[in-house]
Amino acid sequence: MTPHAPAPDGRSVLLIVCGGIAAYKSLELIRLLTARGVRVRVVLTAAGAHFVTPLSLQALTGERVFSDLFSLTDESEMGHIVLSRACDLLVVCPATADILARMAAGMADDLATTLLLATDKPVMVAPAMNVRMWDHPATQANMATLRARGVAVVGPEVGLMACNETGPGRLAEPPTLADAIFRHLDHGAEALPSLAGRHALVTAGPTHEPIDPVRYLANRSSGRQGYAIAAALAARGARVTLVSGPVDLPPPPGIEVRRVETAAQMLAACQAALPCDIAICTAAVADWHVASPTDRKMKKAPGAAAPILTLAPNPDILAQLAAAGPARPALVIGFAAETHDVERYAAAKRVAKGCDWIVANDVRPETGIMGGAENEIVLISPDGSERWPRLTKEAVAQRLAQRIAEYFSPDRSPA
Repeated sequence: MTPHAPAPDGRSVLLIVCGGIAAYKSLELIRLLTARGVRVRVVLTAAGAHFVTPLSLQALTGERVFSDLFSLTDESEMGHIVLSRACDLLVVCPATADILARMAAGMADDLATTLLLATDKPVMVAPAMNVRMWDHPATQANMATLRARGVAVVGPEVGLMACNETGPGRLAEPPTLADAIFRHLDHGAEALPSLAGRHALVTAGPTHEPIDPVRYLANRSSGRQGYAIAAALAARGARVTLVSGPVDLPPPPGIEVRRVETAAQMLAACQAALPCDIAICTAAVADWHVASPTDRKMKKAPGAAAPILTLAPNPDILAQLAAAGPARPALVIGFAAETHDVERYAAAKRVAKGCDWIVANDVRPETGIMGGAENEIVLISPDGSERWPRLTKEAVAQRLAQRIAEYFSPDRSPA
């Protein structure tokens, strides 16, 4: 072990690092695991060695790094068999399209795939690749095969990648991966409960309320948090209907997207999607619309007074979905974007709207959250408030999906 490293707690992870630009994140993952006393041993593929060095991995783990299937020293004692079974969990990070394909096909042509085929321990993969590679039917078929075999999957997230494309395929952030690994070590196969058979309704983005044919009322919402949540729920097997206001984001793969502009259209699309098990209202719906928008562009005449706009309230989508009745989803989650007294206002909103949980965040301009890549939330439920650290919106989505899956877990204690 490295000097001053925490004492091992008896748990062990075999980390397989493959050849993708995201391989550098494996170094931070190792740090998070070893800081909690988990022993980490690393298998570095030939492609992975182009992105991280054995020396870096060895320095962080305090363990020898393995890479050669045909090592005379290791294989004199059938080293690949020993490695594959002398751990509590095998983690492939980053899991490239190539290794996922070889895992699905049952290949064993290098140390990494041989270990994966020879193990009797649980396996977790963290996919990371270009969005087109992730969306390709071959990759999706391979993922379906691996999930059916019981392989746990964390991610991928939606976001900007090294190739400057945006979409699903970005490696989950190290804290998200570490959380998933610790849950698996603590709870075994139940650590990543599934949402298969559940229908989730997610609203995302702003609404545009017309003033005239070229002008509208709107807000700064990017829709990124809602899209990330939809993708995270789908990754856990849920059937997802995403009702989206106008955003500049690609649709997550395998998700039904219903595009709308106004609050009235969003409400109608949500009602048409019922019944559902889960409703998550992340959309920043305009509170008001122009009572009488014109069908012609309003002209500005020299010296003329500014027009007076009469506003009317928009429908309260969250409150209507949370209203008691036979079509009410089993779990209704709202979002509260506030600029001050965040928890107090959000807690009051949860009660007033009748929803089960509220996700509150501070959207003052200096936070960079509204329209940005990160979020810092407080999850408020009948049991109290829970502050989460500042994370990418994709990491927030993964954590929220985990909580939702736990809520629907068959062995969940009654509230």
